[in-house]
Amino acid sequence: MRAGHSDRTLAMIGPALLIIVVFMIVPMLIALGYSFMTAGAYGGVERPFTADAYVRFLFDRDLDESLIFDDTYLVIFGRSVVLAGLTTLFSVIIGLPLAWYMACRQKTVRDLLVLAVTIPFWTNLLIRTYCWVLILRDQGLLNAALIKSGLISAPITFLYSDQAILLGLVYSFLPFMVLPIYSTLEKLDPRLVEAAHDLYAGRWAAFRHVVWPLARPGVAAGALLVFVPALGAFLAPDLLGGGKKLMIGSLIQLQFSSSRNWPFGAAASMILMAFVLGALMWAARRRREEAAA
Repeated sequence: MRAGHSDRTLAMIGPALLIIVVFMIVPMLIALGYSFMTAGAYGGVERPFTADAYVRFLFDRDLDESLIFDDTYLVIFGRSVVLAGLTTLFSVIIGLPLAWYMACRQKTVRDLLVLAVTIPFWTNLLIRTYCWVLILRDQGLLNAALIKSGLISAPITFLYSDQAILLGLVYSFLPFMVLPIYSTLEKLDPRLVEAAHDLYAGRWAAFRHVVWPLARPGVAAGALLVFVPALGAFLAPDLLGGGKKLMIGSLIQLQFSSSRNWPFGAAASMILMAFVLGALMWAARRRREEAAA
């Protein structure tokens, strides 16, 4: 009886495990192997095995082959972490009130608002990001509107800056913050908020003691869904940063394309993955400690 139950369980989870192994674990192992090989002259990898790709992340070689500390890639990695963190922060600032507003509406209105939030997914991310280029460029819609209104006399350069990249990232990943928060707030009993007001709690006190504790799981899930993909994004830095403000995703993409340095691209992706896993483990540990307290 137990054997039959185990066989049925294995048959149910087998396809999912196969997909995880083939499309996740195997590619990561291939990338890990590539990171310890030598770049081919025309792309690809070849022997001998070496750790030079990881050394290059922190050091450059002088004419006499001695190692010199080079922070170029650390700056790119740091910029990626900062922009991903700011993207998550602004997504929470915008997404939490929006999700709360959606959760407080009637069911028909809620359904329409959820549809409005998901509509951007109907269009390719590349097209949506390029639309921001048309809006932010010197002859774009934003500058045209500002000049026509008399607020400025000459175009302002919005494109090719960290601010433009941040705007594109927030726009791209905001729905991933709104929907998890909305899914938690939708279950909130409005009578709890009414009871808080009956006990003379102001709006801020009611939010802090009633709404926020119930919204925290959605915020945590949304932060995970926003921070991780924003950290490895390369469309927004390429289009809105003009290739001048690289992020780690852009760096990895360049290594596998024009630079033809697959080992360094694989090493950068491994470093990125290690950082993300470390951050997730730290967050999980913090949640366990808070739950235990």
